[in-house]
Amino acid sequence: MSELLSLSIGIGLVVSMIFSEVFGIAAGGMVVPGYIALSLDRPVDVALTIATGLATFAVVRGLSTVMIIFGRRRTVLMILVGYLMGTVMRSTSWGAMETGESYSVIGFIIPGLIAIWLDRQGIVETISTLITASVVVRLVLILIVGTDLL
Repeated sequence: MSELLSLSIGIGLVVSMIFSEVFGIAAGGMVVPGYIALSLDRPVDVALTIATGLATFAVVRGLSTVMIIFGRRRTVLMILVGYLMGTVMRSTSWGAMETGESYSVIGFIIPGLIAIWLDRQGIVETISTLITASVVVRLVLILIVGTDLL
């Protein structure tokens, strides 16, 4: 699994760079599409991660009305708040009682990275680029690894 994660992150870096150079928009952080691509078969986890990124963005935006938050301080605060919100979401029981499935936020810093780009380039641009880049990464992974990834 760690080899697949490394491959996915590497492909995600290339796809993110291409999206940035060709379209001028970022996919929510350089490593985010690689992580999301591996979780596309768990859409609730993807939605929960994006929702946590949106909540992180809202919290930091709200804090910036009463605090001076810019530059590195803003970046670190986005990562920290995203980490804390993800931890809270993980500790909360999000499992469906009937099916026994559990849902979780993807990664530890992924929500914070998403929040940073939501703040920098906008909500629609970031989320649409993130989903598109993740699908491209997933397709390339399927071509390389085969249908075992499905």
